[in-house]
Amino acid sequence: MPRNVTLKYIPHDSTRRDRFKKRLKGLMKKADELAIMCDGKTCVLVYEEGKIAPEVFPSHAEAVGILNQFKSLPELGPCKEAMNQEIFITKRIEKLRDRIDKTRRECEDSETRYLLHKIMHGDPSVLVGLNIEQLVKVGYKVDVLLKSITEHMAKIHSHGPPPAPCVTTGNIDMGSPVLYPAPPQ
Repeated sequence: MPRNVTLKYIPHDSTRRDRFKKRLKGLMKKADELAIMCDGKTCVLVYEEGKIAPEVFPSHAEAVGILNQFKSLPELGPCKEAMNQEIFITKRIEKLRDRIDKTRRECEDSETRYLLHKIMHGDPSVLVGLNIEQLVKVGYKVDVLLKSITEHMAKIHSHGPPPAPCVTTGNIDMGSPVLYPAPPQ
């Protein structure tokens, strides 16, 4: 059964070197398997701590060929979505901030709806202790809800009453009369 490994810097030098060699071997094996299974070209460059030259897979010459082929691709071709780590992280942070803002707005809206619900059920004490910003939000939410109700009512009134159901005078079997008992008097 695989065990979960906490990904963090390994401070002990010999342990870190041993893990590096083991993981590097596994990474290169995976790159080779990917190339074989998907009929693709793969290369891996890894700079080890304290070393000038990188570890290269499958060979230096093959890696140079693959990287030159990658560099020769047109900018707007298959690589237009390629981005460096800084751009990736910046975009990810932006998306997470947007999600946080959306969640915060939803939470504030739920809190305001809860306050309105309590007030409508006769508990105005929930307004006690609110600051001016919270009271303004409650007032704004009331305005938004009233506007929505007014628009909905106008829409209903503009369409007129719904059409009456079509009734024919032919012989219609409504089932056994026992299925439709008269309401108790």
